[in-house]
Amino acid sequence: MKRLLALLATCATVLGLTAATSPQATAAAAGCKVDYTVTSQWSGGFQAGVKVTNLGAPVTGWKLGFTMPDAGQKVTQGWNATWSQSGSAVSVVGLDWNRTLATGASADLGFTGTFTGANPKPTAFTLNGVACTGSVEEEPPPVPGDGTPVDINGQLHVCGVNLCNQYNRPIQLRGMSTHGIQWFDQCYNSASLDALANDWKSDLFRIAMYVQEGGYETNPAGFTSRVNSLVDMAEARGMYAMIDFHTLTPGDPNYNLARAKTFFASVAARNAGKKNVIYEIANEPNGVSWSAIKSYAEQVIPVIRAADPDAVIIVGTRGWSSLGVSDGSNESEVVNNPVNAANLMYAFHFYAASHKDNYRAALSRAASQLPLFVTEFGTVSATGGGAVDRASTTAWLDLLDQRKIGYANWTYSEADEGSAAFRPGTCSGSDYSSSGVLTESGALLKNRISTPDSFPTS
Repeated sequence: MKRLLALLATCATVLGLTAATSPQATAAAAGCKVDYTVTSQWSGGFQAGVKVTNLGAPVTGWKLGFTMPDAGQKVTQGWNATWSQSGSAVSVVGLDWNRTLATGASADLGFTGTFTGANPKPTAFTLNGVACTGSVEEEPPPVPGDGTPVDINGQLHVCGVNLCNQYNRPIQLRGMSTHGIQWFDQCYNSASLDALANDWKSDLFRIAMYVQEGGYETNPAGFTSRVNSLVDMAEARGMYAMIDFHTLTPGDPNYNLARAKTFFASVAARNAGKKNVIYEIANEPNGVSWSAIKSYAEQVIPVIRAADPDAVIIVGTRGWSSLGVSDGSNESEVVNNPVNAANLMYAFHFYAASHKDNYRAALSRAASQLPLFVTEFGTVSATGGGAVDRASTTAWLDLLDQRKIGYANWTYSEADEGSAAFRPGTCSGSDYSSSGVLTESGALLKNRISTPDSFPTS
């Protein structure tokens, strides 16, 4: 968990609602479809998703236009584009990272707004001046498959840049991360994992085992045993378990190389027969070069492979698993010098209030060349605290959904910080799902995670 990274907020570009003009388009859209969905509504306010699909020639530089049907409807904040409104006319302009739409490609956008009377849906959209005649009605939700996530998907593997299931089809896992189990172990019991699997409908349970800060190094046998028991609890409920070797301070994972080899040799041998285990071998490397992280990974991975040749392994990246962005670098260092191992993914972390458009742009570029998994993210600032940035969080989750990139939210705990899913005192009871125990962050994530997965089975 990022505790000392508030300064990184200065690296983020804040989404605004300033007026914008359309970039020059190299080709006009010959046809398009827009799906407009009101995802939530409250007294005087609402949130809407807008998916625009280009049905014509490829477009580089696009501008979506539509008119609000009611004079009282106003855009207040938007994401994944630059939004502006004049009177009832709304203009939406693509950003650098999504300004190109190939034939059949889509851009997932969204905004929050206010209304004073009715809140009817817009019915007329244009893309670069061309009418979009596709349906604007809400699409029916996908039909979920039968069984649990592990029942449906079985043993996972990496295919190309995707995480794929037993049918060799790309999938996205969505779930929650524990906080440090040395501090919040009371939050991880039968009732909380039942709620996570059945009410939250989570695919994934990330087990954050800190190495320092009162963690593994203080009691290797005890922490190893507790991790194994949580793996079993996730397996019994059909969830994937991500074993997170939570290195944070010191930031060079090589400091813990011997501990990592001992720990992963043990848990890999013990869990090799399970289909639900994913290994995350270095949480957030920081203050260290990519070459040093790569060296660490290429020494730890063979230890796991000796016992478990099939499981997916995830390695952290430079700059607190930002692909180097938080260190002023970018994804090219990993693309040009990947870890020499198969069935491997790379971690990417973000905190929505601090990390915005330039981080999203890096992830979008990298996703076409590297298998990525967002093993940790928060809805708040990089310190783990502050207010929930709903707009930036939604922009991130829409992007991850579009790219089929899996994620685990920090944190399924009652920690006294904005990133926690539960209000203080929740873990003393048995309710882990109702509005009475959820924080704003918890309610937002539960709403997103509990939507149907519709995993492919053929």
